[in-house]
Amino acid sequence: MKLDAIKAALLASYETDGGINHLDGVNLPSQESVNAIARDCMHLLFPGFFEESRLAKKDVPGMVDSLLGRIGGRLEVEIEKGLRFSRDPEPGARARALALNALERLPDLRKAIRTDVEAAYRGDPAARNTEEIILAYPCVLGISLQRFAHVLYNLGVPLLPRMITEFAHERTGMDIHPGAQIGTHFFIDHGTGVVIGETATIGSHVKLYQGVTLGAKSFETDNQGNPVKGVKRHPDIGDNVTIYAHATILGGDTRIGANSVIGGNVWLLESMPANSIAYFKSDDLVIRPRQKKETLVGYVEDWVI
Repeated sequence: MKLDAIKAALLASYETDGGINHLDGVNLPSQESVNAIARDCMHLLFPGFFEESRLAKKDVPGMVDSLLGRIGGRLEVEIEKGLRFSRDPEPGARARALALNALERLPDLRKAIRTDVEAAYRGDPAARNTEEIILAYPCVLGISLQRFAHVLYNLGVPLLPRMITEFAHERTGMDIHPGAQIGTHFFIDHGTGVVIGETATIGSHVKLYQGVTLGAKSFETDNQGNPVKGVKRHPDIGDNVTIYAHATILGGDTRIGANSVIGGNVWLLESMPANSIAYFKSDDLVIRPRQKKETLVGYVEDWVI
């Protein structure tokens, strides 16, 4: 086909194949601008780590001024676009207030993020120092941006929270929904393939390995067969839980009690009491009380990396 024919076919498809056109609608948030917000947030959260040249302490106030102005301006513009998309009656005024509210949470976010870095250092014997973790561990980007996106999610900002976590997803291979509630000292080792659903809750001092899924069993549907939005679908993970590689835990009524360990490749649709251990032995799932400080060594030989 010649280019004129291709153009005509595309124009015809815009008329007949609806649902993936956004023509004559409101201006949607810019992916490039939202990605820039995410990158600038990492500079603001970790000053001196991602700059091209050395950052002196005397220059930090100026850097913060510059970044806050840039992030705040972009946030306000992109939040307003999202609010117009959701037909908010006062998008301009609301966008300014929401952007400022989100930025006000950054000092508290840094306190939580510091615990994540500490957890990574304590949880990985290969880590030489915290600088290596911040510069090179994908969990730092994935968890930090999820925490910021979670703030926007809780403020009711449309579209942007998921766009920010998808920027991290693209970079790290970790798909953490902005709605997930995550405690302090959270560590995801290796990271690739981890999926955490919107209504999951995760306690403090939790450690996940690659490929872990905290997902839904199935979806509730309405009379027309459409998924019901906003219901609890994903599991709750208690404090001090370790979940090894490629374990899958499903269901909104599934609770994993504190101080429990779940072995690699475990498929779990039921709750576990506190201080439990789950693993496969001779193709059968075993869930039993966990002895003090017991690990899975001796039960599963190939899960440790």
